[in-house]
Amino acid sequence: MLDSKLLRTHPDRVREALRQRRANVDLDALIGLDETRRRLTTEVETLKAERNQASQEVAQMKRRGEDATARTAELGTLSQRIKALDEELAMIDRQLQELLLTIPNIPHASVPQGEGETDNVEVRRWGTPPQFAFPPKEHWEIGTAHNGLDFETAAKIAGSRFVLLRGWAARLERALINFMLDVHTQEHGYTEVLPPVIVNRDSLVGTGQLPKFEEDLFHLAGTDYYLIPTAEVPVTNIFRDTTLEEAVLPLGLCAFTPCFRSEAGSYGKDTKGIIRQHQFHKVELVRFVHPERSYAELELLVTHAEAILQRLELPYRVVTLCTGDLGFASAKTYDLEVWLPGQAKYREISSCSNFEDFQARRAGIRFRSPGAKKSSLVHTLNGSGLAVGRTMVAILENYQQADGTVRIPTALQPYLGGATTIPFA
Repeated sequence: MLDSKLLRTHPDRVREALRQRRANVDLDALIGLDETRRRLTTEVETLKAERNQASQEVAQMKRRGEDATARTAELGTLSQRIKALDEELAMIDRQLQELLLTIPNIPHASVPQGEGETDNVEVRRWGTPPQFAFPPKEHWEIGTAHNGLDFETAAKIAGSRFVLLRGWAARLERALINFMLDVHTQEHGYTEVLPPVIVNRDSLVGTGQLPKFEEDLFHLAGTDYYLIPTAEVPVTNIFRDTTLEEAVLPLGLCAFTPCFRSEAGSYGKDTKGIIRQHQFHKVELVRFVHPERSYAELELLVTHAEAILQRLELPYRVVTLCTGDLGFASAKTYDLEVWLPGQAKYREISSCSNFEDFQARRAGIRFRSPGAKKSSLVHTLNGSGLAVGRTMVAILENYQQADGTVRIPTALQPYLGGATTIPFA
């Protein structure tokens, strides 16, 4: 959530940022509400001062034995007016809060301007896409040929956009999860947590999924609960309404969780395979950092996600998202896109974002410096380290062989009992 003072003092800056983001927000209505709120607040404070003065006068008149009837009546009128204004202010505060929650974050000055995905800017590439002496297959062809990916049974159990992993595929998924968690906790300094995968509405408001993206979520009917779209939600909310000591910053947490998304608006996209599923697994990285260090921390976060791809020797590229493709809560985002030979293109496997104080303001996450009179908002960052299913996709396609088998990356072999190929010998 943006600071309302920014809307008040630099409305043109906010208006330009919204234009760059192609965001449809009635900023004039919000500014008008804020002006009304400030005017009414001043009026209420003035009336309350008058009421206090009148109360003192009535008390003094009664002590002197004077008739205070008229002044008491005026006091009653003042109290009624104050009550009415307080109720009006409460209503305006609710409206103002609802509008503020719909405004996206302001892009960082380094974010390139653009309308959509085609305007994203490539930063660097790592690795060389493999060359094959045969037409490379897509992951779902490889996975079903070896009885690892079972879409028909998943559809019977649940519906479309689900998969049942069997045998080697289930074990490969588990190996990838353990490998990612080991690297991030043992080498990158993250503390592993295992949070609930069901969260309440306040948690989703805190990280920015609600109220704007309700249709993308799975809501548990008759409750205030939702299935998480990403571990970013419960992990960030560990510190909701908490003031941290500056000495603990930067603080990094990582979590493996299943994730659930309705994929609203994605009909017809990636209908085959496991690129876009209602349920999928991710290892998520979340960092709470000092505002002065947040962009250096973003670069560090990206290297943590990149390390997994490099260990698995999967070619990828890093792109900076443009203003028109930037996520709602993000001030700046890097996408990591892994090469998929079956599709002959790079596909997203991680997004690493700096939200600055946008989430912290919504969730009430602060820190206190030694000797400081007031606490300050932290900056929050998060990134996938990595999306597990898409990592499996990348391995199946990049390591496929002419005989239909798939080599296992060297770094992953210890997690699979030394196996070197899929299906396991």
